[in-house]
Amino acid sequence: MNDASDRDSLLKTSNPATSTRRQFLGAAARGTAVASLLGGLPKGWIGSVFADDSPEAPSVRFGIIALTDCSPIVLAHEKGWFKKYGIQSTVAKGASWAAIRDALASGDNQATHMLIGMPIASTMGLSGSAKKPMIVPWILNRNGQAITVKQEWKGKVAADPTAIKPFVDKAKNLGEPLTFAMTFPPGTHAMWMRYFLGAGGIHPDKDAALITIPPPQMVANMKVGKMDGFCVGEPWNARAVHDKIGYTAITTQEIWKDHPEKVCAFTAEFAEKNPKTVKAVLKGLHEASVWLDDLNNRPEQADIVSKPSYINCPKEIILGRLLGEYDYGDGRKTKDPHYMIFSQRNCNYPQPKYSVWWLSQFRRWGMTTGAPDYQGITQKVMRTDLYEEAMKEIGHAHSGKNNDVETFFDGGRFDPGEPEKYAAAFAVKSLKG
Repeated sequence: MNDASDRDSLLKTSNPATSTRRQFLGAAARGTAVASLLGGLPKGWIGSVFADDSPEAPSVRFGIIALTDCSPIVLAHEKGWFKKYGIQSTVAKGASWAAIRDALASGDNQATHMLIGMPIASTMGLSGSAKKPMIVPWILNRNGQAITVKQEWKGKVAADPTAIKPFVDKAKNLGEPLTFAMTFPPGTHAMWMRYFLGAGGIHPDKDAALITIPPPQMVANMKVGKMDGFCVGEPWNARAVHDKIGYTAITTQEIWKDHPEKVCAFTAEFAEKNPKTVKAVLKGLHEASVWLDDLNNRPEQADIVSKPSYINCPKEIILGRLLGEYDYGDGRKTKDPHYMIFSQRNCNYPQPKYSVWWLSQFRRWGMTTGAPDYQGITQKVMRTDLYEEAMKEIGHAHSGKNNDVETFFDGGRFDPGEPEKYAAAFAVKSLKG
Protein backbone atom coordinates (compact mmCIF):
# COMPACT_ATOMS: atom_id res chain seq x y z
CA MET A 1 0.00 0.00 0.00
CA ASN A 2 1.22 3.55 -0.76
CA ASP A 3 2.56 5.34 2.37
CA ALA A 4 1.05 8.73 1.42
CA SER A 5 -2.36 7.17 0.89
CA ASP A 6 -2.10 5.44 4.23
CA ARG A 7 -1.31 8.75 5.95
CA ASP A 8 -4.24 10.57 4.27
CA SER A 9 -6.58 7.79 5.22
CA LEU A 10 -5.33 7.82 8.79
CA LEU A 11 -5.75 11.60 9.03
CA LYS A 12 -9.36 11.44 7.73
CA THR A 13 -10.33 8.82 10.28
CA SER A 14 -8.29 9.99 13.25
CA ASN A 15 -8.78 13.79 12.96
CA PRO A 16 -12.50 14.67 12.73
CA ALA A 17 -11.71 18.37 13.11
CA THR A 18 -9.70 18.29 9.88
CA SER A 19 -12.54 16.48 8.10
CA THR A 20 -15.14 18.97 9.34
CA ARG A 21 -12.96 21.90 8.29
CA ARG A 22 -12.63 20.48 4.77
CA GLN A 23 -16.41 19.94 4.53
CA PHE A 24 -17.03 23.50 5.68
CA LEU A 25 -14.61 24.96 3.14
CA GLY A 26 -16.17 22.88 0.36
CA ALA A 27 -19.68 23.96 1.31
CA ALA A 28 -18.59 27.59 1.49
CA ALA A 29 -17.11 27.39 -1.98
CA ARG A 30 -20.29 25.85 -3.34
CA GLY A 31 -22.38 28.48 -1.59
CA THR A 32 -20.29 31.25 -3.11
CA ALA A 33 -20.83 29.76 -6.56
CA VAL A 34 -24.60 29.50 -6.05
CA ALA A 35 -24.74 33.04 -4.69
CA SER A 36 -22.83 34.27 -7.72
CA LEU A 37 -25.26 32.48 -10.02
CA LEU A 38 -28.32 33.83 -8.23
CA GLY A 39 -26.81 37.28 -8.26
CA GLY A 40 -27.30 37.33 -12.01
CA LEU A 41 -31.09 36.80 -11.69
CA PRO A 42 -33.57 39.66 -11.32
CA LYS A 43 -34.24 40.83 -7.79
CA GLY A 44 -37.18 39.03 -6.22
CA TRP A 45 -37.03 35.99 -8.51
CA ILE A 46 -38.32 32.77 -6.90
CA GLY A 47 -38.67 30.02 -9.44
CA SER A 48 -40.89 31.26 -12.26
CA VAL A 49 -42.43 34.27 -10.50
CA PHE A 50 -41.15 37.32 -8.64
CA ALA A 51 -41.61 37.31 -4.89
CA ASP A 52 -43.61 40.54 -5.00
CA ASP A 53 -45.80 39.17 -7.82
CA SER A 54 -46.61 35.84 -6.20
CA PRO A 55 -50.37 35.17 -6.00
CA GLU A 56 -52.13 36.21 -2.80
CA ALA A 57 -54.40 33.14 -3.07
CA PRO A 58 -52.39 30.47 -4.90
CA SER A 59 -55.04 27.73 -4.74
CA VAL A 60 -57.66 28.41 -7.42
CA ARG A 61 -60.64 26.19 -8.22
CA PHE A 62 -61.96 26.73 -11.74
CA GLY A 63 -65.53 25.94 -12.75
CA ILE A 64 -66.21 24.70 -16.28
CA ILE A 65 -69.11 23.42 -18.37
CA ALA A 66 -68.69 20.53 -20.81
CA LEU A 67 -68.04 22.60 -23.93
CA THR A 68 -65.08 22.83 -26.29
CA ASP A 69 -64.42 26.41 -25.24
CA CYS A 70 -63.46 25.33 -21.71
CA SER A 71 -60.16 24.33 -23.38
CA PRO A 72 -57.95 27.26 -22.28
CA ILE A 73 -58.67 26.55 -18.62
CA VAL A 74 -58.25 22.79 -19.03
CA LEU A 75 -55.01 23.06 -21.01
CA ALA A 76 -53.48 25.65 -18.66
CA HIS A 77 -54.24 23.22 -15.83
CA GLU A 78 -53.12 20.03 -17.60
CA LYS A 79 -49.92 21.43 -19.09
CA GLY A 80 -48.74 23.32 -16.02
CA TRP A 81 -49.12 26.89 -17.26
CA PHE A 82 -51.10 27.89 -14.19
CA LYS A 83 -48.46 26.26 -12.00
CA LYS A 84 -45.74 28.19 -13.85
CA TYR A 85 -47.21 31.42 -12.51
CA GLY A 86 -47.72 30.16 -8.97
CA ILE A 87 -51.31 28.91 -9.26
CA GLN A 88 -52.21 25.52 -7.79
CA SER A 89 -55.25 24.78 -9.95
CA THR A 90 -58.13 22.35 -9.73
CA VAL A 91 -60.88 22.09 -12.34
CA ALA A 92 -64.47 21.24 -11.40
CA LYS A 93 -67.12 20.45 -14.02
CA GLY A 94 -70.53 21.91 -13.25
CA ALA A 95 -73.91 20.50 -14.24
CA SER A 96 -75.36 23.79 -15.49
CA TRP A 97 -74.53 27.46 -15.94
CA ALA A 98 -76.65 28.35 -12.91
CA ALA A 99 -74.69 25.87 -10.79
CA ILE A 100 -71.28 27.28 -11.64
CA ARG A 101 -72.51 30.86 -11.35
CA ASP A 102 -73.66 30.07 -7.82
CA ALA A 103 -70.38 28.29 -7.03
CA LEU A 104 -68.46 31.39 -8.09
CA ALA A 105 -70.75 33.72 -6.15
CA SER A 106 -70.41 31.62 -2.98
CA GLY A 107 -66.63 31.35 -3.22
CA ASP A 108 -66.57 27.57 -3.80
CA ASN A 109 -64.94 28.40 -7.14
CA GLN A 110 -62.58 31.32 -7.50
CA ALA A 111 -62.64 31.58 -11.32
CA THR A 112 -65.15 30.31 -13.85
CA HIS A 113 -65.69 29.55 -17.53
CA MET A 114 -68.79 31.65 -18.26
CA LEU A 115 -71.05 32.94 -21.00
CA ILE A 116 -70.11 36.60 -21.43
CA GLY A 117 -73.60 37.80 -20.50
CA MET A 118 -73.58 36.04 -17.13
CA PRO A 119 -71.22 38.29 -15.13
CA ILE A 120 -73.02 41.32 -16.56
CA ALA A 121 -76.41 39.95 -15.45
CA SER A 122 -75.03 38.91 -12.06
CA THR A 123 -73.60 42.39 -11.48
CA MET A 124 -77.07 43.79 -12.22
CA GLY A 125 -79.06 41.08 -10.42
CA LEU A 126 -80.96 40.09 -13.59
CA SER A 127 -82.66 36.88 -14.75
CA GLY A 128 -82.81 35.15 -11.40
CA SER A 129 -79.25 36.05 -10.47
CA ALA A 130 -78.63 37.29 -6.95
CA LYS A 131 -76.90 40.65 -7.28
CA LYS A 132 -73.21 39.76 -7.06
CA PRO A 133 -70.70 41.99 -8.86
CA MET A 134 -68.48 39.98 -11.19
CA ILE A 135 -65.68 40.95 -13.53
CA VAL A 136 -64.37 39.92 -16.95
CA PRO A 137 -60.61 40.44 -17.41
CA TRP A 138 -60.28 37.76 -20.11
CA ILE A 139 -62.29 36.56 -23.11
CA LEU A 140 -61.63 32.86 -23.62
CA ASN A 141 -62.69 32.44 -27.24
CA ARG A 142 -64.53 33.71 -30.28
CA ASN A 143 -66.88 31.85 -32.63
CA GLY A 144 -67.65 28.14 -32.53
CA GLN A 145 -71.35 27.87 -31.53
CA ALA A 146 -74.33 27.00 -33.73
CA ILE A 147 -78.09 26.68 -34.05
CA THR A 148 -79.33 23.14 -34.59
CA VAL A 149 -82.83 22.34 -35.86
CA LYS A 150 -84.84 19.15 -36.22
CA GLN A 151 -84.34 16.70 -39.06
CA GLU A 152 -87.80 17.27 -40.54
CA TRP A 153 -86.77 20.72 -41.73
CA LYS A 154 -83.95 19.50 -43.96
CA GLY A 155 -84.11 21.20 -47.33
CA LYS A 156 -86.55 23.77 -45.95
CA VAL A 157 -84.62 25.68 -43.28
CA ALA A 158 -80.99 26.76 -43.31
CA ALA A 159 -79.27 30.10 -42.65
CA ASP A 160 -82.32 32.25 -43.53
CA PRO A 161 -84.55 32.56 -40.44
CA THR A 162 -87.55 33.72 -42.47
CA ALA A 163 -87.85 30.10 -43.62
CA ILE A 164 -88.84 29.12 -40.06
CA LYS A 165 -91.65 31.67 -39.79
CA PRO A 166 -94.34 29.65 -41.63
CA PHE A 167 -93.72 26.72 -39.26
CA VAL A 168 -93.83 29.04 -36.25
CA ASP A 169 -97.05 30.73 -37.41
CA LYS A 170 -98.80 27.43 -38.10
CA ALA A 171 -97.85 25.97 -34.71
CA LYS A 172 -98.90 29.15 -32.91
CA ASN A 173 -102.30 29.16 -34.63
CA LEU A 174 -102.83 25.56 -33.53
CA GLY A 175 -102.08 26.54 -29.95
CA GLU A 176 -98.93 24.42 -29.93
CA PRO A 177 -96.06 26.90 -30.27
CA LEU A 178 -92.68 25.63 -31.38
CA THR A 179 -90.02 25.28 -28.70
CA PHE A 180 -86.43 26.45 -28.97
CA ALA A 181 -83.75 25.88 -26.36
CA MET A 182 -80.78 27.87 -25.16
CA THR A 183 -78.45 27.34 -22.23
CA PHE A 184 -79.02 30.35 -19.93
CA PRO A 185 -81.36 33.38 -20.30
CA PRO A 186 -78.79 36.24 -20.34
CA GLY A 187 -76.09 34.16 -22.02
CA THR A 188 -74.65 34.00 -25.49
CA HIS A 189 -76.73 31.08 -26.77
CA ALA A 190 -79.93 32.83 -25.71
CA MET A 191 -78.89 35.99 -27.54
CA TRP A 192 -77.85 34.16 -30.72
CA MET A 193 -81.17 32.29 -30.79
CA ARG A 194 -83.13 35.46 -30.07
CA TYR A 195 -81.24 37.43 -32.70
CA PHE A 196 -81.71 34.70 -35.32
CA LEU A 197 -85.44 34.32 -34.71
CA GLY A 198 -85.95 38.08 -34.49
CA ALA A 199 -84.25 38.54 -37.87
CA GLY A 200 -86.88 36.19 -39.28
CA GLY A 201 -89.74 38.24 -37.88
CA ILE A 202 -90.30 35.80 -35.01
CA HIS A 203 -90.69 37.04 -31.45
CA PRO A 204 -89.05 34.38 -29.26
CA ASP A 205 -91.29 35.16 -26.27
CA LYS A 206 -94.61 35.76 -28.04
CA ASP A 207 -94.51 33.53 -31.12
CA ALA A 208 -92.63 30.54 -29.69
CA ALA A 209 -91.42 29.06 -26.41
CA LEU A 210 -87.82 29.54 -25.29
CA ILE A 211 -86.56 27.07 -22.68
CA THR A 212 -83.30 26.53 -20.78
CA ILE A 213 -81.38 23.24 -21.12
CA PRO A 214 -77.78 22.62 -19.93
CA PRO A 215 -75.38 22.14 -22.87
CA PRO A 216 -74.57 18.41 -22.46
CA GLN A 217 -78.30 17.60 -22.30
CA MET A 218 -79.31 19.30 -25.56
CA VAL A 219 -78.96 16.32 -27.89
CA ALA A 220 -80.80 13.92 -25.57
CA ASN A 221 -83.67 16.39 -25.16
CA MET A 222 -84.00 16.91 -28.91
CA LYS A 223 -83.95 13.14 -29.39
CA VAL A 224 -87.11 12.79 -27.28
CA GLY A 225 -88.78 15.69 -29.10
CA LYS A 226 -88.59 18.29 -26.34
CA MET A 227 -87.59 21.08 -28.73
CA ASP A 228 -87.61 21.99 -32.42
CA GLY A 229 -84.25 23.73 -32.36
CA PHE A 230 -81.51 24.78 -29.99
CA CYS A 231 -78.46 26.99 -29.72
CA VAL A 232 -75.41 25.64 -27.92
CA GLY A 233 -71.64 25.50 -28.11
CA GLU A 234 -69.61 22.72 -29.62
CA PRO A 235 -69.30 19.80 -29.61
CA TRP A 236 -73.05 19.33 -29.10
CA ASN A 237 -74.10 20.64 -32.52
CA ALA A 238 -71.60 18.29 -34.14
CA ARG A 239 -72.88 15.50 -31.88
CA ALA A 240 -76.46 16.11 -33.06
CA VAL A 241 -75.30 15.77 -36.68
CA HIS A 242 -73.26 12.65 -35.89
CA ASP A 243 -76.23 11.02 -34.11
CA LYS A 244 -78.65 12.15 -36.85
CA ILE A 245 -80.80 13.91 -34.27
CA GLY A 246 -80.69 17.31 -35.99
CA TYR A 247 -78.63 19.44 -38.35
CA THR A 248 -76.88 22.80 -38.21
CA ALA A 249 -78.99 25.63 -39.64
CA ILE A 250 -76.36 28.33 -39.09
CA THR A 251 -73.16 28.86 -37.12
CA THR A 252 -72.87 31.81 -34.78
CA GLN A 253 -69.85 33.13 -36.65
CA GLU A 254 -72.18 33.46 -39.64
CA ILE A 255 -74.48 35.61 -37.49
CA TRP A 256 -71.64 37.78 -36.15
CA LYS A 257 -68.13 37.11 -37.41
CA ASP A 258 -65.56 36.86 -34.61
CA HIS A 259 -68.16 37.41 -31.91
CA PRO A 260 -67.10 37.13 -28.26
CA GLU A 261 -68.25 33.98 -26.50
CA LYS A 262 -66.99 32.61 -23.17
CA VAL A 263 -64.99 34.47 -20.55
CA CYS A 264 -62.96 33.71 -17.47
CA ALA A 265 -64.90 35.48 -14.72
CA PHE A 266 -64.15 36.31 -11.08
CA THR A 267 -66.20 38.01 -8.40
CA ALA A 268 -65.31 41.67 -8.01
CA GLU A 269 -64.62 40.99 -4.33
CA PHE A 270 -62.07 38.26 -5.09
CA ALA A 271 -60.33 40.41 -7.70
CA GLU A 272 -60.15 43.36 -5.32
CA LYS A 273 -58.48 41.25 -2.64
CA ASN A 274 -56.32 39.15 -4.97
CA PRO A 275 -55.25 41.13 -8.06
CA LYS A 276 -51.94 39.27 -8.37
CA THR A 277 -53.80 35.96 -8.35
CA VAL A 278 -56.09 37.17 -11.13
CA LYS A 279 -53.12 38.33 -13.20
CA ALA A 280 -51.31 35.03 -12.65
CA VAL A 281 -54.38 33.21 -13.97
CA LEU A 282 -54.43 35.46 -17.05
CA LYS A 283 -50.76 34.74 -17.73
CA GLY A 284 -51.41 31.00 -17.62
CA LEU A 285 -54.43 31.40 -19.89
CA HIS A 286 -52.34 33.40 -22.34
CA GLU A 287 -49.83 30.57 -22.74
CA ALA A 288 -52.60 28.02 -23.15
CA SER A 289 -54.44 30.18 -25.69
CA VAL A 290 -51.39 30.72 -27.89
CA TRP A 291 -50.75 26.97 -27.85
CA LEU A 292 -54.38 26.25 -28.75
CA ASP A 293 -54.30 28.52 -31.79
CA ASP A 294 -51.62 26.40 -33.42
CA LEU A 295 -53.84 24.03 -35.43
CA ASN A 296 -51.15 21.37 -35.18
CA ASN A 297 -52.00 21.17 -31.47
CA ARG A 298 -55.73 20.73 -31.91
CA PRO A 299 -55.70 16.92 -32.16
CA GLU A 300 -53.99 16.83 -28.75
CA GLN A 301 -56.44 19.44 -27.47
CA ALA A 302 -59.38 17.28 -28.56
CA ASP A 303 -57.81 14.23 -26.95
CA ILE A 304 -57.39 15.99 -23.59
CA VAL A 305 -60.75 17.76 -23.35
CA SER A 306 -62.68 14.71 -24.58
CA LYS A 307 -62.05 12.93 -21.27
CA PRO A 308 -65.01 12.12 -18.98
CA SER A 309 -63.82 14.64 -16.40
CA TYR A 310 -64.14 17.41 -18.99
CA ILE A 311 -66.44 17.17 -22.04
CA ASN A 312 -67.04 13.41 -22.16
CA CYS A 313 -67.49 13.21 -25.93
CA PRO A 314 -65.53 11.26 -28.58
CA LYS A 315 -62.51 13.29 -29.66
CA GLU A 316 -63.32 12.75 -33.35
CA ILE A 317 -66.59 14.65 -32.90
CA ILE A 318 -64.79 17.50 -31.14
CA LEU A 319 -61.89 17.82 -33.57
CA GLY A 320 -63.62 18.42 -36.91
CA ARG A 321 -65.16 21.80 -36.14
CA LEU A 322 -62.05 22.83 -34.17
CA LEU A 323 -60.23 22.57 -37.51
CA GLY A 324 -62.97 24.49 -39.34
CA GLU A 325 -64.30 21.36 -41.03
CA TYR A 326 -68.06 21.81 -40.95
CA ASP A 327 -70.55 19.16 -42.00
CA TYR A 328 -73.93 20.80 -41.42
CA GLY A 329 -75.75 17.49 -41.69
CA ASP A 330 -78.07 18.57 -44.51
CA GLY A 331 -75.67 18.20 -47.43
CA ARG A 332 -73.76 21.43 -46.83
CA LYS A 333 -70.06 21.07 -46.07
CA THR A 334 -67.48 23.83 -45.78
CA LYS A 335 -63.98 24.69 -44.63
CA ASP A 336 -64.79 27.63 -42.38
CA PRO A 337 -61.96 30.16 -41.87
CA HIS A 338 -63.82 31.59 -38.87
CA TYR A 339 -63.55 28.54 -36.64
CA MET A 340 -63.19 28.85 -32.88
CA ILE A 341 -60.13 30.88 -31.89
CA PHE A 342 -58.51 31.35 -28.49
CA SER A 343 -55.77 33.94 -29.00
CA GLN A 344 -55.65 35.35 -32.54
CA ARG A 345 -57.02 38.74 -33.59
CA ASN A 346 -56.81 40.27 -30.11
CA CYS A 347 -59.26 37.61 -28.98
CA ASN A 348 -58.66 37.87 -25.24
CA TYR A 349 -58.96 41.63 -24.71
CA PRO A 350 -62.13 42.35 -22.66
CA GLN A 351 -63.58 44.87 -25.10
CA PRO A 352 -66.00 47.25 -23.35
CA LYS A 353 -68.20 47.40 -26.45
CA TYR A 354 -69.13 43.74 -26.01
CA SER A 355 -70.70 44.52 -22.65
CA VAL A 356 -72.52 47.46 -24.24
CA TRP A 357 -73.92 45.15 -26.94
CA TRP A 358 -75.17 42.68 -24.32
CA LEU A 359 -76.81 45.47 -22.38
CA SER A 360 -78.52 46.63 -25.59
CA GLN A 361 -79.98 43.14 -25.97
CA PHE A 362 -81.12 43.03 -22.34
CA ARG A 363 -82.87 46.30 -23.12
CA ARG A 364 -84.28 45.02 -26.43
CA TRP A 365 -85.86 41.95 -24.85
CA GLY A 366 -87.34 43.65 -21.79
CA MET A 367 -84.85 42.30 -19.27
CA THR A 368 -84.38 45.85 -17.96
CA THR A 369 -86.92 48.59 -17.36
CA GLY A 370 -85.66 51.69 -19.08
CA ALA A 371 -82.16 52.17 -20.39
CA PRO A 372 -79.46 50.38 -18.39
CA ASP A 373 -76.37 52.27 -17.27
CA TYR A 374 -74.40 51.18 -20.33
CA GLN A 375 -71.11 52.82 -19.42
CA GLY A 376 -71.27 52.46 -15.65
CA ILE A 377 -71.95 48.71 -15.71
CA THR A 378 -69.42 48.15 -18.47
CA GLN A 379 -66.67 49.91 -16.53
CA LYS A 380 -67.35 47.70 -13.51
CA VAL A 381 -67.42 44.42 -15.43
CA MET A 382 -64.91 44.67 -18.29
CA ARG A 383 -61.57 44.96 -16.49
CA THR A 384 -59.21 46.07 -19.22
CA ASP A 385 -56.79 47.28 -16.54
CA LEU A 386 -56.12 43.79 -15.19
CA TYR A 387 -55.69 42.39 -18.69
CA GLU A 388 -53.29 45.14 -19.73
CA GLU A 389 -51.21 44.88 -16.56
CA ALA A 390 -50.88 41.10 -16.82
CA MET A 391 -49.86 41.20 -20.47
CA LYS A 392 -47.37 44.02 -19.84
CA GLU A 393 -45.72 41.95 -17.12
CA ILE A 394 -45.04 39.10 -19.56
CA GLY A 395 -44.18 41.35 -22.50
CA HIS A 396 -47.17 40.47 -24.67
CA ALA A 397 -48.19 43.17 -27.15
CA HIS A 398 -51.90 43.49 -27.92
CA SER A 399 -54.10 45.74 -30.05
CA GLY A 400 -56.01 47.30 -27.17
CA LYS A 401 -59.47 48.77 -27.23
CA ASN A 402 -61.64 48.63 -30.35
CA ASN A 403 -64.78 50.73 -30.78
CA ASP A 404 -65.44 49.90 -34.43
CA VAL A 405 -69.01 49.35 -35.63
CA GLU A 406 -69.99 45.65 -35.74
CA THR A 407 -72.04 44.21 -38.63
CA PHE A 408 -74.42 41.25 -38.40
CA PHE A 409 -75.70 38.73 -40.93
CA ASP A 410 -79.02 40.57 -41.40
CA GLY A 411 -77.27 43.84 -42.22
CA GLY A 412 -77.72 45.23 -38.71
CA ARG A 413 -74.97 47.58 -37.55
CA PHE A 414 -74.05 48.11 -33.91
CA ASP A 415 -72.42 51.43 -33.02
CA PRO A 416 -71.05 51.16 -29.45
CA GLY A 417 -71.62 54.89 -29.02
CA GLU A 418 -75.40 54.65 -29.57
CA PRO A 419 -76.69 51.52 -27.80
CA GLU A 420 -80.09 52.91 -26.85
CA LYS A 421 -80.84 53.98 -30.41
CA TYR A 422 -79.67 50.55 -31.59
CA ALA A 423 -81.92 48.65 -29.15
CA ALA A 424 -84.97 50.71 -30.10
CA ALA A 425 -84.44 50.29 -33.85
CA PHE A 426 -85.24 46.55 -34.01
CA ALA A 427 -88.58 45.63 -35.54
CA VAL A 428 -88.94 42.70 -33.15
CA LYS A 429 -88.43 43.77 -29.54
CA SER A 430 -89.99 44.08 -26.06
CA LEU A 431 -88.81 47.42 -24.70
CA LYS A 432 -89.94 48.29 -21.16
CA GLY A 433 -90.01 51.84 -19.88
